[in-house]
Amino acid sequence: MSMIKLNERQDKILSYIRKRKSATNKELLEHISKPGEEVTRLTIVRDLDKLLKFKLISKMGGGRNVSYKERIRSSALSYFDVEKYFKLPPDERDVSFNKFNFDAFGYFDKNFFSENETSKLEMLNQEYQERIKKMSPSSLKKEFERLTIELSWKSSQIEGNTYSLIDTEILIKEGKAAKGHSKDETMMILNHKKAIDYIFSRKNEFKSLNLRKIENVHSLLIKNLSTEKGIRKRLIGITGTKYRPLDNQHQIREAMEKLCGVANASKNHPLVKALAAILLISYIQPFEDGNKRTARLVGNAVLFAHGFCPLSYRSVDEAEYKKAILLFYEQNSARYFKELFVEQFRFAVKNYFLI
Repeated sequence: MSMIKLNERQDKILSYIRKRKSATNKELLEHISKPGEEVTRLTIVRDLDKLLKFKLISKMGGGRNVSYKERIRSSALSYFDVEKYFKLPPDERDVSFNKFNFDAFGYFDKNFFSENETSKLEMLNQEYQERIKKMSPSSLKKEFERLTIELSWKSSQIEGNTYSLIDTEILIKEGKAAKGHSKDETMMILNHKKAIDYIFSRKNEFKSLNLRKIENVHSLLIKNLSTEKGIRKRLIGITGTKYRPLDNQHQIREAMEKLCGVANASKNHPLVKALAAILLISYIQPFEDGNKRTARLVGNAVLFAHGFCPLSYRSVDEAEYKKAILLFYEQNSARYFKELFVEQFRFAVKNYFLI
């Protein structure tokens, strides 16, 4: 994950620049210094140099007219120190968005990944493409089965399921439920398997998204789990955050249509389409339950449809995954989730479909 670490003072400087849009050395010195805790101009300069080195800010002007602004290609890529941010309980965090922000759809565009990032990820994906072309049908089938098992396990674990990976494998391969687990936990695993089979067997169908396709995936995931199908009819709360999603069906449908527009935009790279699908379905929370499960599988459907390696999330830390999602809810910053997504994409290419 991110190797950028700022001290408390540097974090304050970045936050001030972000809120003010730009700031001078003098303004920053006045903002940071407090009676009895004076900070020298040289210290501020050193902090600014570090922020410049990490490419978190840009320098404008010269001489006495020098000022600094946040350096981001997209409004969704603002930096936050995740460890520091989540040390505070939900009600004490400085939340920028406690309600749904329709402007979030505009964050996912051609600037979301840099040309260099896109080039590296495409080269990585080429490894996957070349390997699957050389694999026999039986070997390919076995690898899809392995990915299905590991994705079913990890995606369920993120939602609190206590099945082990070994028990998940036995359940999927042999149909034997593990002892000491509820029927709902067993059904969640089996539903993942059915939904993954569905998206892998309909590769071309997910080159474009619409509400019906997303609802189909959701229906498979929540079958026999006492959850209503279709767009939810009531407000829901989300554990661990002050953010509250949309509360009426008309706006939820409108948001889902906008999401599909982002995923179907020809100018957007497939990686942007997939990542946007994962984050925005999670953000909209269109269903009574099963939203993040649906988001992960729809994201994989988009990747697979466009010839990109699907993710298993096998190596992801579920707590970090949840933090990345919550950070987008509260700050509309997808930077941490983007890092996680890229890390899991690299992991998938290097660990699946090997010859």
